[in-house]
Amino acid sequence: MAELNFHHLRYFRAIAHEQGLARAAERLHVSPSALSVQLRQLEERLGHALFERRGRRLVLTEAGRVALEHADTIHAAGEELLATLKGRPSGRVSVLRVGSVATLSRNFQLLLLRPLLARDDVQIRLESGRLRELLLHLGAHQLDVVLANEAVPRDAAQGWRSTLVAQQPLAIVSAPPRSRRSTALAFPQGLHGQPLLLPGGDHAVRGAFDALLADAGVRPRVLAEVDDMAMLRLLARETGALALVPPVVVQDELAARTLVQRCSIPQIHERFYAITAARRFPHPLLKVLLHPGLGQSPVSP
Repeated sequence: MAELNFHHLRYFRAIAHEQGLARAAERLHVSPSALSVQLRQLEERLGHALFERRGRRLVLTEAGRVALEHADTIHAAGEELLATLKGRPSGRVSVLRVGSVATLSRNFQLLLLRPLLARDDVQIRLESGRLRELLLHLGAHQLDVVLANEAVPRDAAQGWRSTLVAQQPLAIVSAPPRSRRSTALAFPQGLHGQPLLLPGGDHAVRGAFDALLADAGVRPRVLAEVDDMAMLRLLARETGALALVPPVVVQDELAARTLVQRCSIPQIHERFYAITAARRFPHPLLKVLLHPGLGQSPVSP
């Protein structure tokens, strides 16, 4: 098998980073036509188109993004060789681009990402936003994975895959009651007439929770509906009201006894998903992220 021509990789890398033939040719002091020939030869050698033309722009294909990662790695290895021989420190890292739904528990994100954060050879780029926006970025190869608390329907065009990475029964928590009696709360009857903090109406668990209360004829006094789990945790600490949360959201407060669990709700689980797109060349770090601890979920079932 013929070896790669590393000049081709150098030229391809310049085109990718300059986002066009003209600027890359100017930088490399060659003609655009000569650069185009070099690119075509590399594509023929690899057996894949590396760019697609959108108007006047050249946009990397999926194969192009994979090739660019390897070309950057090869370039970095050359720089590392030079640095080593010249006595300068140098190191290489693998970048994983993670999107996270803005309302997702920060504690869950930390638990899931912690094995990668502890590694010197990994860099995490974390983007927060709405699920729809994050999926657009995932489909455009700008993200490697999206973390969410709901699965997305399979899409034939995009090939979405929702992998369940953790789940946890919901709980009712509050500040410790002033009474010395047991903190246990009868569910759902104990919620009747009580001030209650809830996740927003669009949250995945709200439908099941509201149905349980309706079936039992229980009507709490809804103090607030909050999309942001960090804000829900803060309100639970400051108001003393009962709050519906996955325990992972308030794990530090439970450990410090600033909040206590009043009851568990095993009928309803908060589920955490890692959403990926079908790729011929998936990021190798996804195996670590999607199977932490040899398949043990970072949130207790």
